[in-house]
Amino acid sequence: MIAQAEQGQTVKTEIERRTIQVAGLFSLGASFATDGTLITSQENFLRFFPERGAGQVTLGLVKVKPGTDPNQVVAQIKAILPQDAIASTKQEYVAFEQAYWEKTTPIGIVFTFGTVMAFVVGTVIVFQILSTDVNEHIGEYATFKAMGYRDRYLLLIVFEEAILLATLGFIPGLGLALGQYALIRQAASLPIAMTFARLAFVFFLTMVMCIVSGLIATRKVQSADPADIF
Repeated sequence: MIAQAEQGQTVKTEIERRTIQVAGLFSLGASFATDGTLITSQENFLRFFPERGAGQVTLGLVKVKPGTDPNQVVAQIKAILPQDAIASTKQEYVAFEQAYWEKTTPIGIVFTFGTVMAFVVGTVIVFQILSTDVNEHIGEYATFKAMGYRDRYLLLIVFEEAILLATLGFIPGLGLALGQYALIRQAASLPIAMTFARLAFVFFLTMVMCIVSGLIATRKVQSADPADIF
């Protein structure tokens, strides 16, 4: 049962229109699905949800003694649980929840689709920048080819420019992202933060995006013929 209340406030449920007294508050933080959580005794829970049995468990926590292998305990629990029950360690449970929100819920699908679209749009924008620069300096590239420079040398010039764009664009983008993270934490109370793994992954995608754009833009350089230009 989910509700928001101040300490000492009477909360009316939408199930049986009964009232309960909030005895205290605790800090948990918001989530994508709820704004607050109400903890009650087993007796009150069964009173508001009579269709649930007293022995029916949705989520249970097992504490192990120090020095005990959690994976071994999980294996022993799985051996006695029915097929419709799941036993996992804390890390496995966190990974399961993250995969559920990322791959199953509409929120995760929208975020994934937004990431893909951002990658595509970024590739197009960087390609336009590099293509314009190549067209403006096509004479210089043709001169290099007339002097005997191979296409590999000219491609490296475009790739260096692409990597430079990726690096210089990533720095202000990181600053904007950190600002948005702070704003979301303050406005929505969501515990989000920029981790090193996420930072490295985004930087890697930025590099790939710019290199792909550079590959497309260098087709103009490869086809440049000094005889046609001069």
